[in-house]
Amino acid sequence: MAFRLLQQRGADGARAVIAAEGDAAWIVLGVENVRALALEAIAAGQGLADAVAARGKGAAVDIAAEARAGRLLAPIDHEDPAHLWMTGTGLTHLGSAEGRDKMHREAAAAATKTDSMRMFLEGLEGGKPAAGSFGQQPEWFYKGDGSQLVGPGAPLTMPPFAKDGGEEPELAGIYVIGPDGTPFRLGLCLANEFSDHVTERHNYLWLAHSKLRQAAIGAELLVGAPPAGVEGTSRILRDGEILWEKPFLSGEANMSHTLANLEAHHFKYALFRKPGDVHVHFFGTATLSFSDGIQTQPGDVFEIAAAPFTLPLANPLARSAGEAVPVAVKAL
Repeated sequence: MAFRLLQQRGADGARAVIAAEGDAAWIVLGVENVRALALEAIAAGQGLADAVAARGKGAAVDIAAEARAGRLLAPIDHEDPAHLWMTGTGLTHLGSAEGRDKMHREAAAAATKTDSMRMFLEGLEGGKPAAGSFGQQPEWFYKGDGSQLVGPGAPLTMPPFAKDGGEEPELAGIYVIGPDGTPFRLGLCLANEFSDHVTERHNYLWLAHSKLRQAAIGAELLVGAPPAGVEGTSRILRDGEILWEKPFLSGEANMSHTLANLEAHHFKYALFRKPGDVHVHFFGTATLSFSDGIQTQPGDVFEIAAAPFTLPLANPLARSAGEAVPVAVKAL
């Protein structure tokens, strides 16, 4: 049975950590957030499940009812949002066999491969190295700090200058850096790595601009060994009806890189190993409604669901009020 951690804000505003295993869920006694629980486990030299057991069980919780009431938060955060990093890697997923064959045929036929194709094929060849060694480094991008992290049910908001607001259904790794600079993976979350695909399509060198957006993670932090394969469904609802729906695959069995290789190339930078910091790292996807010609609009709802997560991640699309105007910089 999958062991998960969640964060709750009660009707009185007080925060709590919820542990869930199978159909059972309960309050973890004496701790208000998952980061504090993780740092406690690191200090004690134990895993998260053991830290939860040491705290003891509080009242039983119906997490589906808590979700309906809007009381579940993102399962990780930091009291200082500047110490939460949101980053990601792309061109990491194989997609369907048909898609892979098509990519190989096109790559073989092209006189000059695009940089994207070269990166994909290099990852396919060298993204799963032997344990303890570096493999091919992936595409990497920065999404923002903790101020850009959106929880379940909250809107994903396009800035006024955005050309598009599109979903990217995937998994995100959640990490806390220990006192000696060691990264600890707490687990995985369902995620929507929200991006501006129109901006990216205009010029691949604008990828960095297209990724500087909010992103959402689901309420459940899946603790323990990552599942080899994850099969889920991504859909867009408009006026309560399904506008678009497609299955998506993730997990190492469906990727050209191991999670360890993606993690090694992120945390090789000392910048990302500052004690106490939180990292939310998006592992990529092969499924986009944008690829099928879908144009989203404010009010659409993105919904991502996959076992062993029991709660879907649903977020409405919104656009910031006002017009896109240049920021005037004053000289001192």
